Amino acid sequence: MAELATFLAYPVGLLTIAGIYAVMCLGLNVQWGFTGLFNAGIAGFFAVGAYTSAILTTAPHPDYLGGFGLPVAVGLVCAMATAGVVALGIGWLTLSLRSDYLAIATIGIAEILRLIVKNEDWLTNGPRGIPAIPRPFEWLPPFPAQVAYLALVAAIIAVIYIALERGLNSPWGRVMRAIRENEESARAAGKDIMRRRLEAFVLGSMIMGLGGALMAHSIKFIGPEATEPLIVTFLVWVMLIAGGSGNNRGAILGAVVIWAIWSMTELVTRQLPADWALRSAYLRVFLIGLALQIILQRASSGLLAEKPPKPIPLDEGEPKGRSRG
Repeated sequence: MAELATFLAYPVGLLTIAGIYAVMCLGLNVQWGFTGLFNAGIAGFFAVGAYTSAILTTAPHPDYLGGFGLPVAVGLVCAMATAGVVALGIGWLTLSLRSDYLAIATIGIAEILRLIVKNEDWLTNGPRGIPAIPRPFEWLPPFPAQVAYLALVAAIIAVIYIALERGLNSPWGRVMRAIRENEESARAAGKDIMRRRLEAFVLGSMIMGLGGALMAHSIKFIGPEATEPLIVTFLVWVMLIAGGSGNNRGAILGAVVIWAIWSMTELVTRQLPADWALRSAYLRVFLIGLALQIILQRASSGLLAEKPPKPIPLDEGEPKGRSRG
């Protein structure tokens, strides 16, 4: 039994991290897949969520803010709320920009947030990070605790997926798609473009903050290295594009596939000579890029392409002459 648990520990851990990335992919899908918002600052919202939950749930420490000892569930909710508040402020400043300028602005803001958590020792313990973050189900033996945490992540994914699917097939989702396809036509139809874009940006960022909190509790540590754009922003974008932008199932599938490839590239690069050790990170990025090219050559819209919206029922119940959504 112990040998079986040891054998299964790696795939369970791999699926757990892939599931956390799937949460962040679903958040990005709200912004880019539904509404066409180019958010290149995923790492910033990931960091806000991770550090918020870590500070609220860890034990007292004399060197940095913390010691509240709150339950993990409270940390997860507060991580979403804090990421949403930060996104609301950022959104008011940046969402009027064109997509390419929006990308540049979100990159800059994410770097500001990352440098804050790296340098403000009183708040985040600086480059040393926050250790001993509590993980749910720690009262169980190690392997059952891993399985239980995987089940928790899967349940969160299911709740987010069902909620987003309902939203996508509602009038709200149709308005979001209309903004993505032709913003001027949506504005001419009387839609409040800024408000809808802000809603998508805040909602997606809250889900990203939740992903950051789940990651912090999974690895029981959060530091500046965990918020690097390469392993957060870059990977999440690759996952969404490979899986299928605009398709929630594609976002989940892309996270699992790309994280599995990323993990396998680590095993491959470990076998390289010592002279290549410093170049291993670049080789892994190259291999991920190669995998993305192969996927897009086979399926230009990703592994699961976006499904056309469901037709609007004739008896939806709205008075005639009133615009839908």
